[in-house]
Amino acid sequence: MTERAAHIEIPDRYRYAVIPHIMVDDAAAAIDFYQRAFGAREDFRIDAPGGGVLHAEITIGRSTLMLGDSGVEQAGPASFAAPTSLGGGTSVTLHVFVPDVDTLAERAQAAGAEILQPPTDMFHGDRTVILKDPSGHLWVFLTHVEDVSEAELRRRLAAAG
Repeated sequence: MTERAAHIEIPDRYRYAVIPHIMVDDAAAAIDFYQRAFGAREDFRIDAPGGGVLHAEITIGRSTLMLGDSGVEQAGPASFAAPTSLGGGTSVTLHVFVPDVDTLAERAQAAGAEILQPPTDMFHGDRTVILKDPSGHLWVFLTHVEDVSEAELRRRLAAAG
């Protein structure tokens, strides 16, 4: 753990969050990737009778994520879509606070994540990395390094242009 982790790891306003449920083309492979890249723990899995994963839950740090295969028939036709079926884009970015964003970024890149923004100290008081996983989902991992007042946040944002 770095000196930066001396601050509260997860700000109070993010302690209780919406649980995202993402769809992928190969949930078993995605779970394996999340374990290798993000240190995820698999908590629960329901395999679909015809193959694939109907529903799974993993934990990354203190955050729960639900996922499943987009093509599983039990999910209903056209109910869920993976980024690949959307032409590679996504309308959701997943934010997760972790104790050491630098170590996570190295681990994720070694596991096959595409780093879109390397770990950077940001004006809002968090060290942040932005990456894309092999399924096409965008992730923002953050390590909280300082509490920033609203006035200071606005000053920094204005100074950044």
